[in-house]
Amino acid sequence: MQFTQFNSRGHLRHLLTLEGLPAPLLTQLLDRAENFLRPAGSLPARSAALSGITVGNLFTEPSTRTRASFELAGKRLGADVINLEIQLSSRVKGETMLDTIYTLQAMGVDLFVIRDAEAGVHEYVAGHVEDHVSILSAGEAHLSHPTQGLLDALAIRRHCGGFAGKTVTIVGDLRHSRVARSAYHALTTLGIGELRLCGPAQLLPPVGEFHRGRRCTTLEEGLAGADAVMMLRIQRERMAEAEMPEVADYHAQWGLTPARLGLANRDCVVLHPGPMNRGVEIDSTVADGPQSVIQRQVTYGVAVRMAVLEHVAKGRLAHD
Repeated sequence: MQFTQFNSRGHLRHLLTLEGLPAPLLTQLLDRAENFLRPAGSLPARSAALSGITVGNLFTEPSTRTRASFELAGKRLGADVINLEIQLSSRVKGETMLDTIYTLQAMGVDLFVIRDAEAGVHEYVAGHVEDHVSILSAGEAHLSHPTQGLLDALAIRRHCGGFAGKTVTIVGDLRHSRVARSAYHALTTLGIGELRLCGPAQLLPPVGEFHRGRRCTTLEEGLAGADAVMMLRIQRERMAEAEMPEVADYHAQWGLTPARLGLANRDCVVLHPGPMNRGVEIDSTVADGPQSVIQRQVTYGVAVRMAVLEHVAKGRLAHD
């Protein structure tokens, strides 16, 4: 993309996509996220890295994990955090997204975390804010979810012992999935051994996308010898009626069951970005089973978002 996510000093200012970001930067963010992790039951990591900085969370789509984790991440770093309920804001009265941003910018918001269903909104806003203001994507249409891609990479690195020589299989609705696209960029940049793409033909991405991934025609082929498998939900909100598969047929062909998981490596871990459709793309016995790291992904999400907020804030302070 022509738009640069870096400031004039070469420091990451915006995070809209993982595409094109160098492996050392991704590794640096993962390493820093590791430092924010604490044993279960311990007090969470905290710092004053964002003291005096205001973070505004603007979500025009529903979210539980991403929004809550960005809020916790900001507060644990000492930021002032404002959550804007878009359905209750002036945008309902006709105010544009940019006018909403300008209003909050005038109130002293420094970092905007935005989720929006329209492609291009994040880049447009990032091109119009003041020089000291940063934009972080919490999900853009079907295109990108960079912090999700980072937390998925962190889960795989921690539970698979790294990326080199490992096989990761992504299963389901890849065509409409911003999660899959960001995971693809993260894992291929970080040197994954093999990335496999599985799903019904109508839900696979167009030919030319995910060109460094191997397309599999059956789930059994995709799972054979895999070290990690990421299950995706069907993105009904982004589909045309003709694209929607029958639930029973989908589960019969593409649902992850204990028997199918047995085709993967013995230590294969199971990921899912949530929300899950139990009994559709994944059985509860798998989602809650010993190979599942789905709840750990949620934990890693807070740590990754702390790392990203801290990193971008340091670049802002250097600019000031």
